[in-house]
Amino acid sequence: MPMPDFSVFPDITMALRLLLAVALGAAVGFEREYVGKAAGFRTYALVSLGACLFTVVSLYGMTQLPTAPALGDTFRYNYDPTRIVSQIVVGIGFLGAGLIIFRGFRVEGLTTAAGLWVAAAIGTAVGFGFYALAAVAAALELTIFYLLKRVEPHEHSEEVSSLER
Repeated sequence: MPMPDFSVFPDITMALRLLLAVALGAAVGFEREYVGKAAGFRTYALVSLGACLFTVVSLYGMTQLPTAPALGDTFRYNYDPTRIVSQIVVGIGFLGAGLIIFRGFRVEGLTTAAGLWVAAAIGTAVGFGFYALAAVAAALELTIFYLLKRVEPHEHSEEVSSLER
């Protein structure tokens, strides 16, 4: 079901995008909180919100810039909203790198880092107006976290640890 078009009220559209990004990020974060992970409800909601906000600002911020007549006829903006989005990926990569730690021969935090990366992508998708895509991605992320953990062999982590020695 498409989100109503409030394009004549861009502030409402932007606010609804932020709310949806928080809801989807929080839904994934709730599962992480439930299983006792350090990055949970608030972290996932904030990452999704931040990515959405950066995306919305990159899309709608152009309208706040002065028009060409005020700057002269020869001035042209070199504006590409995807530049900000590419920096979201880099920023979340930095955040994720801080979550990954080594304990002996085990690596921990990879799944959390990857989950936050996807939460940022969900927020970005909402910011661009891809609501259904963001909802499907959140559902897939929840499926991966919840269902795939239950079918993953328990010996997997022990085998990896013994191979690394």
